[in-house]
Order: sequence, then structure tokens, then C-alpha cells
Amino acid sequence: MKSMYSGFRESSICKGNGYKPPNLHKWGPGVRDVFALHYIVSGKGYLQTCHATYSLTADQSFIIFPNMEIYYYPDPQDPWEYYWIEFNGLEASRLVSMIQITPDHPVLEASPQDFKPLYQMVKTAGMEPFERERSDAGLHLLMSYYMEHYPSDKAFLKKDYALSAREFIESNFWKPSLSVLDVVEFVNIERSYLFRLFKEENGISISGYLTTFRIRRACELLKNAQLSIQSLAYSVGYQDPLYFSKVFKKATSYTPSQYRKLIMEHPAEAGPDISI
Repeated sequence: MKSMYSGFRESSICKGNGYKPPNLHKWGPGVRDVFALHYIVSGKGYLQTCHATYSLTADQSFIIFPNMEIYYYPDPQDPWEYYWIEFNGLEASRLVSMIQITPDHPVLEASPQDFKPLYQMVKTAGMEPFERERSDAGLHLLMSYYMEHYPSDKAFLKKDYALSAREFIESNFWKPSLSVLDVVEFVNIERSYLFRLFKEENGISISGYLTTFRIRRACELLKNAQLSIQSLAYSVGYQDPLYFSKVFKKATSYTPSQYRKLIMEHPAEAGPDISI
């Protein structure tokens, strides 16, 4: 067995990972204080909880929940081979809640894809901060595939189209070509349905939100006295600085130059009359 542990910082999610070749190793009965997710590569084995005994085989996964008494062991005639990863904390609980797995049923049926490479990507974290971040990133990537193939009801509820539209705008507002159609195509639902959801959630239309977000960003950039109005306009998605000035004044009652002068002379009083 290759076992991999290290003294992670407390905020690190991933606590350990490893690989178990086919042999007669068994564990329990006992409890752990972490989540321990296992993926069976080959062979057979058994997981026993207070609720049931599960017969497991290749491509299935099972998880040990914190403080849940369990006992697992290989089939003596065809011992299993598996990868495992341990993690804990509030973020760990959130990740697990997005998967169709519970203490009453801690087993997942055979996966539609080979998870082995994903487990292998979760590297052992060393003492360096970047190593710990990579380890946690590997765990998040692995769990994202479990969410995709075994989504819980909570994961479905998290599919927030209005939020996805907002995030897309906030990541792409600087592109002069960005349009409402781009947002609709990204979210990939019927246009009128998205328009209604977005307005109900944000109190403003998609096009209105795009303009408002650009102006809010422009207000922040105007605090930089060295940035020209032309450069600033281009930075928030406007190729024509005159058109940008017109839109800015309509939103704030000031031209960009007037707004910059105001915040330079009276920084505590400066603020656009807009709301996001």
C-alpha cells in the first residue's frame, strides 16, 4: 500500500490520499473523523454499516462519513483494488451534499467514466502553500465529476440561470462585442424564460445590468487620474469614448471628467446614483 499523508494547514480540505493494491486488508469496525471516498478499480469487496451490508465491485464508489461506524473488507477470492481520498471541513460537507450519496446509502453505482485518472491527479500536498492549493484543486476537480454523474437534489437546485447570466456578464463586460444574445447562448435556455428569471432575481433587464455594471466599473477606474477617458471607455467595453460619455452621464448625471473631478475634490461625497 502506498499511503500519503502530510501535516496540512487547518484550512486545507484534502487530508490524505492513496492507493490499495489487491490484498486482504480490511478496516473496522470503527469510525473516522473525515470523509473517505473510495473508488474501486478491480475486484470485489464489502462495506458494512449500521444500515446494511453492500457488495461492491469495479467502477463503484463508496464513502465513509465522519463518525459513522463502518467495516469494510475485500472478497477473499477476488480482493478489490481501489484509490481513496480523505477530506473534511465545511467545504467538504458542501461538496458531498451535492452528490447523490448519504449516510443511509453511502454507495454509488458503477461510474459512466473511468475515475482512476482523476484520483491520480490529486497529488500529495507538501509544506508549500502552492502544493496544498494544488491538492485541494485536484479534489475539487474530482468531486465536480461526481456532481456531474451523480447530482443530488441540492445540486439541481443550485442550477441558477440568473446567477450564471450575471457571472457571465461580470466576466465579459469588457468586450465591446458582448450582447444579450451572447448571454442567452451561454446560459442555453429559452430567451423569454431567462429574461423573466433575470428580471425577477435582479430587478433589472439583462441589457440594463450590462450597462450598469460597466458604468460601476468605470466609476472605479475614474479614481485613477492617470487613465485617459479613451482607455477607460475601452476597458469597460466601449470603443467610442463619446458614446461612453453619453451613457455615463445618463447613468450618473455627470460626464466622466466631471465625475473624476468630483472624486478628486470631494472623495467622500462622490458616488454614482446607480444600483446593482
